[in-house]
Amino acid sequence: MNLWQMLTSNYLINVGALAWAAAQILKTLLTWLSTGELNPERLFGAGGMPSSHSALVCSITIGMARKMGYASPEFALALTLAAIVMYDAMGVRRAAGEQAKVINRLVFGFRFLDLNRSEEDEADEGKILDPDQKKLKEFLGHTPFEVLGGALLGILIAMIVPVR
Repeated sequence: MNLWQMLTSNYLINVGALAWAAAQILKTLLTWLSTGELNPERLFGAGGMPSSHSALVCSITIGMARKMGYASPEFALALTLAAIVMYDAMGVRRAAGEQAKVINRLVFGFRFLDLNRSEEDEADEGKILDPDQKKLKEFLGHTPFEVLGGALLGILIAMIVPVR
C-alpha cells in the first residue's frame, strides 16, 4: 500500500482534511464577497470566518465519536484537544493578532515626529526607519463567532461523511 492509499483509507484523516479544506474555501469566498477582492492567501492563512482549525478538530472529534463511541477514551482525548485548540484560537492567537495590528500602526502608520527637523528632512517625512521591516501578520486568531462557525462546519461534515 502506497502512502496516498494509506492516508486516504483513514476516515478521520479524510473527514478532517475535508473540513479544513471546506473552511478555507468558504473563508476565501466570504472574504471575496465582503471586500470585492480575491485574496489567494486566505486559502492557506489563519484567522477569519469560519475557523479552519475549529472545523478540523471538531470534525475529527465527531468522527471519533461515530467510529469509536462517545464513551471511548479516544473521543475524550479528541474532545479535550478540540476544546484547547478553540480556546487558544479565541484567546492567545486572537490577542497576538490584535497586538500585531497595533504594532503595524505604530511602525507603518505614524510619521516620525522630530521637532529639530530641517527643510531637507521634509522629503524623508513618513519614511520607515528600517526599510526591510515587514508588517506583522494580523490574521491569527478568531472571534467566538468565527470559532463557532468552524465548529458547526466540522460537525456537519463529520455527520455527512459515512464512517468506514
